[in-house]
Amino acid sequence: MSDSFEDIVDAIQPGVKPRPGNLPGPAARVVLVLCWLALGLLPILSAVGDIKLAAGVTGTPGTLTVVSCEDLGRGRYDCKGGFAPDGGGAAVPVDASPDSEAGDVTRAQLAPEGDRAVKAGTAGVAAALTLPFLGIASLAFLPYVIMYFLGARRGRRTAVAAGAAVTVLGVIGMIAGMVAAYS
Repeated sequence: MSDSFEDIVDAIQPGVKPRPGNLPGPAARVVLVLCWLALGLLPILSAVGDIKLAAGVTGTPGTLTVVSCEDLGRGRYDCKGGFAPDGGGAAVPVDASPDSEAGDVTRAQLAPEGDRAVKAGTAGVAAALTLPFLGIASLAFLPYVIMYFLGARRGRRTAVAAGAAVTVLGVIGMIAGMVAAYS
């Protein structure tokens, strides 16, 4: 590399150049691990309600008929539908999943709030599990990082192999959930 190019690169890179083996301090390590843990657990915890709804634990079972889908631009859609409860009664206007198409008729669960309906059954649960699988994939290498921070030498290869396997499992789960959502 030429000296002038190194001067330009040095001018762009702010701060002290880290040396190999430099780690953040103990407090920063704890903050990093806690942030990583929160980042991985948030999608899992936020999906619990949708999983319960799709599995039929909460909500009212019935049939969702998608009436219209409005294109909001940039690949986003706003879909409206009518939900007819299994017990009979008038159809309730609800928000439908943005991956729906006008005219779709599917088994669904009405949220307790009564404002939206989600696909029920196996396909609905698989679709609701997309975010938790994202969380699982993002947490896959956290044990390795903790071991590295603690200076543990034994078991790090196993942690990397397990992290890779869990990442693959998470990606497969996300793909299966997306396929279920759009089918």
